[in-house]
Parts: sequence; structure tokens; C-alpha cells
Amino acid sequence: MRRRLIQSTLAVVLVVIAVFGVSLVIVETRTISESAQERVESEAVRLASIVDSRLIVEDQVTAEILSDQVTEDRYAVVRIPGKAPIEVGSKPDGDVISASAPGEEGETVTVQEPRSSVTREVARTLLIIGLVALLAVIAAVLLAIRQASRLASPLTDLAETAERLGSGDPRPRHRRYGVPELDRVADVLDRSAERIARMLTAERRLAADASHQLRTPLTALSMRLEEITLTDDPETVKEEATIALAQVERLTDVVERLLTNSRDPRTGSAVTFDLDEVIQQQLAEWRPAYRSAGRAIVTSGKRHLRAVGTPGAVAQVLAALIENSLMHGGGTVALRTRVTGNQVVVEVTDEGPGVPADLGSRIFERAISGHNSTGIGLAVARDLAEADGGRLEMLQAKPAVFGLFLSRTPPEKSRDDDTRQTIR
Repeated sequence: MRRRLIQSTLAVVLVVIAVFGVSLVIVETRTISESAQERVESEAVRLASIVDSRLIVEDQVTAEILSDQVTEDRYAVVRIPGKAPIEVGSKPDGDVISASAPGEEGETVTVQEPRSSVTREVARTLLIIGLVALLAVIAAVLLAIRQASRLASPLTDLAETAERLGSGDPRPRHRRYGVPELDRVADVLDRSAERIARMLTAERRLAADASHQLRTPLTALSMRLEEITLTDDPETVKEEATIALAQVERLTDVVERLLTNSRDPRTGSAVTFDLDEVIQQQLAEWRPAYRSAGRAIVTSGKRHLRAVGTPGAVAQVLAALIENSLMHGGGTVALRTRVTGNQVVVEVTDEGPGVPADLGSRIFERAISGHNSTGIGLAVARDLAEADGGRLEMLQAKPAVFGLFLSRTPPEKSRDDDTRQTIR
């Protein structure tokens, strides 16, 4: 591309020089020749006037007298009637420029100048024109090289950017080149890079979220299936199979929810549901894990509350909080329901050391964890809560108290009563 730009620019300059240079040479040559002819004619008229003035006063007209009036490179002949011609200067050889002028006393003055002087002047003019043309060519080449570099370098850079995108490096470069067309291409590539980066981030996030959210339900499902294989009691098998099927349905809901959030984290499918059912479901699902750890999980507070949200998402939020207390907390884990204004609050707390002070403001950020965990659970839980218009907050750091806030649906009749259930 650079070579083509230089060649095209140079070709244009050479055409311009050829067209205007030849015309200029012809015009200058003609102008110099006409100027030389005019000078000779003017010289003849001047000498004729000098001869007339001397003849009028009857002075002698000799070559010595007129020699001072004729330049060295010119030759003059004065012809006076009845007298011999008077020659001034050396007669030139070859082609000459000649002019004659008559005098008032009947004399004739002829002035000649060698044409070689015109040729020298024309050659000098041609040399100047040639030097100017050469400078123009050099300037054009330098300008073409600079312009080619200005255009070719950005194209090379854009090609490298496109190659980086194709190789899986979606970082935008945010480079601009001062050329509107190239800057437009750079804008498109940068926007494409940002979209690809968001897509890759969403895919990695979906994979991490799915791994984290499915790990515990799959473990619980595996334990149910193991219990089925170890018992011969049909009733036990039926009970465990029913629970396993319910867990499979919840797993399906988790997968669908994760896929929905990966496309649009603000897309929700909120409905009115019974909060007690979701809480009891989580207690039943986490019962084996807490028994294995020798710990207890209890629930208390308002009963028969109806909230607005997605039951599967609320279940996953509570599961994340219960798992977090199991892994990082200590003692008894308590789920307490209460009402504040037009909202239902589910508080999850334990008797552990709480959240370190340096993590308090960042506990819901991804990859933030006080222990050797993924740091994904609470971040996913907050996204799930916000997708249906709720919110998840840390109400207290020591001991740790997390609150899930959901919109409340007023009951048709008051059936709220305080209860406490302990599962060991």
C-alpha cells in the first residue's frame, strides 16, 4: 500500500510538471527571444538618434565616437549617404538578432547581437525550472511517504487488533488516528471487543455460578440416592425418592435461573408464594449436612407470610446463606422471619466469630472470602435477590446477621403467630 501511494503521488506530480513545465518552457523561451529582439531594436533607435544629433550640428561621426555607445557583445553599422559605412564592434558569427532604424538625415543604423546570448539565457531559465521541478518531486515523495505511513500504520494496527480479537484477546485498545474513516473502524473494533469481553465474562461467571450453586444440591441428592441403595424398606425408599425428585426439580429451577440471569441479571419472574414452604424446604435439605457437623439449625418468627419473588431464587439465596454459616460460622444457625413495613425479612445468623472488619464492606463482591472458598456464593445470592426486586444485606458483622428483604403480600386474614422449630 505504501508503494502504491508513493507511486501514485509521484505519477501525479510528474504529470503536473510535464504539463505545466513544458508550457512554461515554451512561454519563457518566446518571452526571452522577444525581449532580446526588443532590446536590439531599442538599441538601433537610440544610436540613430545619436547620429542624427551629430549630423545636425555637422559634427563628425566616427567609429571611435560611437564605440562608447555600443555594448561589447553587439555590432552596429551606420550607413550615411555619400559616406563609407561606419562599423562599431566585432561582427558576430553564426545566427544573429538584427534590427535597423532609419535616421532623420537619411542615415540607417543596423544593430546585431549574437543569438547565443539568448540561448544562454534560455538555458539558465530551463535550469531554474528544472531545479524547481526536482524540488517539487522530492517534496512530493517525502509527502507521499509521510501520508503513506499515516495511512498504512493505522491499517496495520487495526489488522493486529482484529487478529487479537480472533485469537481470544478482547481487550479494546482505544487508539485513534485522526482519520475519520479509520477512527470509525477503530470504534467498531473497540465496541466489538467490549461485547466479546462481556460475553466471555458472562460465560465464565455462568460456569462459576453453576459450579457453586449446583455443588450442594448435587451432594444432597447423592446422599438421598445412597440412602435409597442402603435400605430395603419400601416406605423409606418411596420417601427418599420423593425428596430426591423434589431436589431434581429444584436443580432444574436453579439451572434455568442461572441461564436467565446470565442473559439479563435484572430479568425476574416474581410471583406470590408461601415463604414458610421455601424455609421448610431448605431446612429439610440441609438437615443431613448439619447433623453430620454436629450442629443445629432453628427457625422462628412470623408464620404464614406470603412474599413476592421467585421461589427457586429465594431458595437459592437462603441456601447460600445457610451454607455460608455452615462453612464459616459456628454454633446454632437461626432463620428468623419478621415484617417491617411492607416487606418481609428473613434473617440468617449463627454463633460464629462473624465477618472480619476488613471484609465487611466487600463481603458481597465476587472472589472476596475470608477463608479458602470461591467467594461466589454471596455475590450470586445478592444478584438473585435483586433480580426479583428484593435485596440482600449484612445487618450485623459480629455475630454475622444477613437479611433477605422481600415485598410482602398482606394476608386475607391474620394467621401470623410466633413459633420456634428446632431441627437437630
